[in-house]
Amino acid sequence: MNEEHFKKIISHSKEFGFIFPSSEIYDGLSATYDYGQNGIELKNNIKKYWWKSMVQMNENIVGLDAAIFMHPTTWKASGHVDAFNDPLIDNKDSKKRYRADVLIEDHIGKIEEKNNKDVKKAKKRFGNDFDENTFRTTNGNILRRNEEIKTIESKMEVAFNGDNLDAIYDLIIELGIKCPVSGSNNWTKVRQFNLMFSTEIGSLSDDSSKIYLRPETAQGIFVNYLNVQKTGRKKLPFGIAQIGKAFRNEIIARQFIFRMREFEQMEMQFFIKPGSQKEWYNHWKETRIAWHKSLGFNNEDLRFHDHIKLAHYADAACDIEFKFPFGFKELEGIHSRTDFDLKQHEEHSKKKQRYFDPELNESYVPYVVETSIGLDRMFLALLSHSLKEEELENGSSRVVLSIAPPLAPTKAAILPLVKKDGLGEKAKEIYHSLKLDFQCLYEEKDSIGKRYRRNDAIGTPFCITIDHETLEDNKVTLRERDTMNQKRVLIKDLSTIIDQKTNMKTLF
Repeated sequence: MNEEHFKKIISHSKEFGFIFPSSEIYDGLSATYDYGQNGIELKNNIKKYWWKSMVQMNENIVGLDAAIFMHPTTWKASGHVDAFNDPLIDNKDSKKRYRADVLIEDHIGKIEEKNNKDVKKAKKRFGNDFDENTFRTTNGNILRRNEEIKTIESKMEVAFNGDNLDAIYDLIIELGIKCPVSGSNNWTKVRQFNLMFSTEIGSLSDDSSKIYLRPETAQGIFVNYLNVQKTGRKKLPFGIAQIGKAFRNEIIARQFIFRMREFEQMEMQFFIKPGSQKEWYNHWKETRIAWHKSLGFNNEDLRFHDHIKLAHYADAACDIEFKFPFGFKELEGIHSRTDFDLKQHEEHSKKKQRYFDPELNESYVPYVVETSIGLDRMFLALLSHSLKEEELENGSSRVVLSIAPPLAPTKAAILPLVKKDGLGEKAKEIYHSLKLDFQCLYEEKDSIGKRYRRNDAIGTPFCITIDHETLEDNKVTLRERDTMNQKRVLIKDLSTIIDQKTNMKTLF
């Protein structure tokens, strides 16, 4: 775990207007955060890129914005009322509560880290002659640890798929897993905890008025699938995409914005002919990981992780995991949900959820492949990857957010060298000419060097400096964030230059 880098991300987020603790003047509210002036721009740009790549670039995928409040029977049908639980365990000494599956997965992660350390040592020892694949498949210690991992995962699969809480507890004790806070293994038994928030609708507080804040956005798509299919005259396969808030009463909300009680999802449900789910499941796995790589993530920071315990609705499921400062964790899920959801809604609503296939001349309930990404986690992944401290040739250093330019909160900073001599007026003129096409920042306070550093820290791709020569030759100094190179360019060429670097087309 790179705890130091994680702390820098959190402090940087607040200092530069990306993320603030919610209700901070009242000492905050646990696991809730507000996105600041730069955070909301970055967040909107992530959503815009996802929407373009998912909806605009696919002729058979359309969008939806379903209500947060839904009829309570929706959640009975989906299984959330009865089965949306986390297995939790308490440490009696620290009084801290943990998810049992996370404790075991973290234990496995420590074993994997030992393997990685052995690989690093061997690389250093053998240099260019080192063959990592051969080493991993022949080294005795690595082979022994891999067998240990397989044994743990096998026991975990049996225990979790069977909802055997005693077996989960026994596995934690058998592995000697200790509380990260107290260092003891003085555990309570494992218990289930439902994660849905409930509230009342209307003026009466009784069972008939009880509703839930949605724990996922997917069900809003499922209950509207026929509305979209019929009004849009869609043929299988087709998808419905949605971005929206979801709510989970996470007992173990932690790790900054990685796990929150109020969060945002970007989901797409892809409706397909039964029997074709394996083909489409693999298609969306490859499509989605390519999307992440287009943002500049390193190959070694992304991986697929197949689920040990399948959800009640799935016949295949995996996560795209990102290497956060606290280790590999889920960034996006790809699930083959079969026809579970639509059949459940058909049963509980007593309304047919069938698709008439004109080619087969028959009706059936479609299967579904889902892609679901946490927007807040994506935000954190981009910060984790992009925030760097660089040593410069002159011995100084700078903090830079080297985020993909199309996602940058501000695309260009307009900086008059000084306020006087008409430079401010000329800078404002340039600002107004660019603001319609690009998110721009006008700044005249502090030295030009300090302003450059501030814009490096928020990820601004271009700084445009207006000096006395500008008034004579209509040229400005254009500074690039990543290289820090500076060149004189004509004012009339600025829009073209900025667009070439920051247009989202460059990501496709």
